[in-house]
Amino acid sequence: MISVTFVRNGSDKRIVSFAVIGHAKYAKPGKDIVCAGVSTVSIGTVNAIETLAGVELPVTMKNGWLSSDIPILPDADADGRMQLLLESMAVMLETIAKSYGKHVVVHEQLR
Repeated sequence: MISVTFVRNGSDKRIVSFAVIGHAKYAKPGKDIVCAGVSTVSIGTVNAIETLAGVELPVTMKNGWLSSDIPILPDADADGRMQLLLESMAVMLETIAKSYGKHVVVHEQLR
């Protein structure tokens, strides 16, 4: 199962970190559409943040693991773009979890 955790700031609900851990085991490696979808959304979001917000996130990536602590940017516009992309990532992963709940679960925590 893939477990996704978003940690939010308690006062403003800003996403301050995320972690995507595990394997879907929906199908054999190379044919697992659930794993491919989660990977595409999460890695694509990291790449989009770099391209559209101009921020290189501090990312840890290993087999079955992607995580990042999200910085607060001094440029409010760039910070807003980054948060919008992270919120989009959350919506897309929650959508996958609704369809494939036996293979993906999304959690939110307040800090």
